[in-house]
Amino acid sequence: MSLHRVVALLTEPQSPFEVACAAEVFGADVPDVPARYSFRVCAERPGPLRTTVGYSMLVDAGLDAVQEADTVVIPGWQQQAVPVSPAVTEALRAAHGRGARIVAICTGAFVLARTGLLDGRRATTHWRSTARLAAAFPEVRVDTNVLFVDHGDVATSAGTGAGIDLCLHLIRTDHGAAHAARIARSMVLPPHREGSQLQYATPSVPAKADASLAPVLEWATARLGTRLTLDHLAERAGLSNRTLARRFAEQLGTSPGQWLLTQRVNAARVLLEQTDLPVEAIATRVGLASAVNLRRRFRAHLGTTPGAYRRTFGET
Repeated sequence: MSLHRVVALLTEPQSPFEVACAAEVFGADVPDVPARYSFRVCAERPGPLRTTVGYSMLVDAGLDAVQEADTVVIPGWQQQAVPVSPAVTEALRAAHGRGARIVAICTGAFVLARTGLLDGRRATTHWRSTARLAAAFPEVRVDTNVLFVDHGDVATSAGTGAGIDLCLHLIRTDHGAAHAARIARSMVLPPHREGSQLQYATPSVPAKADASLAPVLEWATARLGTRLTLDHLAERAGLSNRTLARRFAEQLGTSPGQWLLTQRVNAARVLLEQTDLPVEAIATRVGLASAVNLRRRFRAHLGTTPGAYRRTFGET
């Protein structure tokens, strides 16, 4: 069997960890696991390439390597406000045009978006950068709540850890679950996290929330265990229900009810991580009334159960 050629296209300054995610999945020599991939790195300009951690990497291949790849990996893009060079976008488009798969890890989605290959399609990136990606590329349907999105010919992942999930998913797609499980076992990782699973990061209050909303957001967050309605929130904010709903939509991109539900689920996550309280008690404490309701909301928001979440992330 000929090896599937994976080429990582590096950009300066490069995050070594994001390169290593792809290298470990596609390029590591794993005992008793047959090699199915070859792995190499390239850059627009071969030679020393600065990293984000104070040392340089020596890259000996240029963009010609992209044209030989079966899969091109873009492991991050640290300078999201800087235009991607025409040579890079043209190389990626050409590779895609001849059938290569283009994979962006974390902020590598910004490079992929520059090619136009994500226009009209779902994509994701690190949760800190999803708003910036959506603003910079309105033609891309940015999904803030998933680990990765795979369209077959192009794929994007959330943060760096989700890049490993995406790479393992691609191995499952190429060679089946058993082969991917052997690679994951060698890396001491769980073999499978669904791409639709929510990024495990607690969202901060969006930067666009101005002084008209910030006080009521803080007030409501401190009272999640109580009954909170749109009337309560509007009265606290000194606004009509309609005006409050409009400001939530304009500033936070959601409704008051959906925002409140998200805060309650996030509060439940913290309690699952940091306490051994029963699920019923957590549901009551965060204002979700019952364990049944918490499980339903957890499944809808995170794609998993409270018990599974606690087993994975519990600190007690």
